[in-house]
Amino acid sequence: MQVSVVIPLFNEDESLPELCSWITRVMDQENLSYEVILIDDGSTDNSWEVITQISAANHAFKGIQFQRNYGKSAALNEGFKAAQGEVVITMDADMQDSPDEIPALRDMIVNGGFDLVSGWKKKRFDNTLTKNIPSKLFNAVARKSSGIQLNDFNCGLKAYKNKVVKSIEVYGEMHRYIPILAKGSGYKKIGEKVVEHRARKYGVTKFGWQRFVNGFLDLATILFLGKFSKRPMQFFGLLGTLFFLIGFGASIYLVLAKFASQDFSLTNRPAFYIALTTMVIGMQLFLTGFVAELVARNATERNVYLISSKIGLDQ
Repeated sequence: MQVSVVIPLFNEDESLPELCSWITRVMDQENLSYEVILIDDGSTDNSWEVITQISAANHAFKGIQFQRNYGKSAALNEGFKAAQGEVVITMDADMQDSPDEIPALRDMIVNGGFDLVSGWKKKRFDNTLTKNIPSKLFNAVARKSSGIQLNDFNCGLKAYKNKVVKSIEVYGEMHRYIPILAKGSGYKKIGEKVVEHRARKYGVTKFGWQRFVNGFLDLATILFLGKFSKRPMQFFGLLGTLFFLIGFGASIYLVLAKFASQDFSLTNRPAFYIALTTMVIGMQLFLTGFVAELVARNATERNVYLISSKIGLDQ
């Protein structure tokens, strides 16, 4: 199979027929063998019924239905597990991503030698205050901290080699930073392509203001895990040792000062309690490193979902 298109969705029953028809037209024109995996992230409308009808008419369309809403990252992760195509394309279901971009994105993977190609919605139709400005801030921080020179980390339209999506785990809100996860797995040939951003035709956006806070927290998590997920003691142990030595050194100084001056009282000096607190913090950080090492060595699967139905895929 040449292409797998992975589409997470939540309450998109209006857009699905038109989107799927468009994808079919593009794939037929390019004479590509393909599958489209639609992941219903606990929709409360008729999305699953629409997916069932589309799959019955065209078996290239397959479906996964979550028992409840788990979020876009969970949906992508499950779609990546099921994808069989040589190239995996991700896109949103709201028709703001154009299926006409699929052939060029695939070509950059197959013939351009890239492991991952991210879309760049250079011209957007979103509200400037609520989306463009926060998006630019996110991207600037992500570029600076990761070293990956992309203009639009959060663009849902991306292309991957199959082995890339099989090598990463997407959870929380980390769908925004898949390029960083891929780089952390050793895939460094990351490209970018300017893609069309279309005005929303159906429905409303599913993301609120929480995405700003969650995005920064998940970026910090990714950067930390990329360096210390397999060796957390090197982070917590270093900080713990530093804090303990500072507190211990201050305590020794205060004790020596006590012996040097009869008028010197340890318990009446704030520095004495600060030194003790610093030593305690150091020991706590050191013990945190030990606990983190145990967790890292015994971590179980993080992505566990309740899937109620599948179409065209193994149950």
